[in-house]
Amino acid sequence: MSKRPIIEPFRIKSVEPIRTTTREERQRLIEAAGYNLFLVASEAILIDLLTDSGTSAMSTEQWAAMMRGDESYAGSPSFVRFRDSIQAIFGFRHVIPTHQGRAAERILFNVMCKKGDIVPNNTHFDTTRANCEFVGAQALDLPIPEAKEPSQVHPFKGNMDTARLAEVIEREGAKKIPLVMLTVTNNSGGGQPVSMANIREVKQICKKHGIPLYIDACRFAENSYFIKLREPGYVGKSPKEIARELFSYADGCTMSAKKDGLANIGGFLCTNDDSIAQQ
Repeated sequence: MSKRPIIEPFRIKSVEPIRTTTREERQRLIEAAGYNLFLVASEAILIDLLTDSGTSAMSTEQWAAMMRGDESYAGSPSFVRFRDSIQAIFGFRHVIPTHQGRAAERILFNVMCKKGDIVPNNTHFDTTRANCEFVGAQALDLPIPEAKEPSQVHPFKGNMDTARLAEVIEREGAKKIPLVMLTVTNNSGGGQPVSMANIREVKQICKKHGIPLYIDACRFAENSYFIKLREPGYVGKSPKEIARELFSYADGCTMSAKKDGLANIGGFLCTNDDSIAQQ
């Protein structure tokens, strides 16, 4: 029987001190902020549960890559490595680098959406919703009923309600729905995973109506691992193989590299649509 290691398989080479606060000080800070955590200075935070963006340490190889990076205005081998690494996992034709995920969302919705459109999602992340609504489109959440029942056990509470998706398309018409999105994992739905079966079913509905499917891929690796652990038929596959299948059902994706990319900044927009990429 194999034993799990009792130590982490890495060395920590850099530490950053954090300041502790008293209960009374925290009370004053949060009252002064009107109980809005966005108005509390980060220096006063001991444990930050507000975000999972850019919270990981970077490896020695990542830091070394910053020194090896070629910042040429055009033709940079750094971009070629970046594009090839992404295509090896995601498989999309066009790779457009962005400074983070919200920039990829802004580009996508500005190009594909207009006022009065509807964008269904299992649950929109807050920046996704903001960028969608900024152009006048409706960000529509379609989680499965089990997602709203914390006491109910379900292996894939991040799934989209495909019956409701089909109803929305039939009622509103495909022309009002420029794209459908799936967020994996479903971060605003408690970080719950989406099953491969659900992704396939969403794709079938989209294909029937000629609607492109885009993935909010920030936690794609975590979602792939949940599929490996929980979905029949995937225990023998690697997370990378599962990810490749997952993205094969999509027409593109947005990505914040500050989550499963384990980077401090960065992101990208991918698409298989030549005209969208050109715009």
